[in-house]
Amino acid sequence: MPRLGLHSLAFTPLWNPGDADRLLPPLTAHGVTVIETPLLDPKNYDSLGTRRAAERNNVEIVCSLGLPAEIDIVQRPAEAVEYLAFALQVARDAGAGSLSGVTYGTIGKTSGAPVTEQESDAICRLVERVAQKARDLNMRLGLEPCNRYETHLLNTARQTAEIIERVGAENVFIHLDTYHMNIEEAGMEAGLADAVEHLGYVHLSESNRGVPGRGTLDWDATFKGLSEVSFQGTMTLESFVYLAPEIAAGLAVWRPVADRPQDVVDIGLPFISDRAKAAGLDLS
Repeated sequence: MPRLGLHSLAFTPLWNPGDADRLLPPLTAHGVTVIETPLLDPKNYDSLGTRRAAERNNVEIVCSLGLPAEIDIVQRPAEAVEYLAFALQVARDAGAGSLSGVTYGTIGKTSGAPVTEQESDAICRLVERVAQKARDLNMRLGLEPCNRYETHLLNTARQTAEIIERVGAENVFIHLDTYHMNIEEAGMEAGLADAVEHLGYVHLSESNRGVPGRGTLDWDATFKGLSEVSFQGTMTLESFVYLAPEIAAGLAVWRPVADRPQDVVDIGLPFISDRAKAAGLDLS
């Protein structure tokens, strides 16, 4: 059964498990059962506290990240593997079953040219090595294609599926994001169909990253496409109400995404649940 998730930056500027017992009950009342926490600083992430907070509030934890700017997967691949291996262990200790996001590159880092064969080969080698480390931890690794302004490496579901099929690791999945799909895919249904068997996680984000239903995203096509591929994973509302300075530039978020930040939760979550249900997807 599909599950409803919420990115922590939609309700707090910095995930702190000490605040969970205050912050999470109003969210779970909306039907949220998954909380995504970004590993902005894996070395200082409180895994044990997060695991305990999740257990107390009956939610599942998902962890996500992008590679630091100083890591180059072509020139310094060993550093990328080491960084992701550590992040996988941090996520696993927090109770997460997967690590996802821009696990193959840096958000906001582009070459100014199309992806090269050398870069694609480097992504495959990286994913193969990290997938093995994830497998040893009984975890899964997600690859999130992003729009052309945030990366030149993977922009579409089809590109990402090709990488996964080249690697052949069963514990690697595609993590789609409607914000990026709205820019890069021929349509929501087409992008979801291209991901199909590899689709493991979905970010639901409005065209302006604000309140779902108050932008230009085609939500009917989105949920119709998810229904058509019989998606049974987690659909997480992602909105950068609060944004850490270290990723603001990469995401190019220069102004508030909502006039009333609370609307993202109080209006956005019911909107998503209602639209999903209308498409035959009963989120829980």
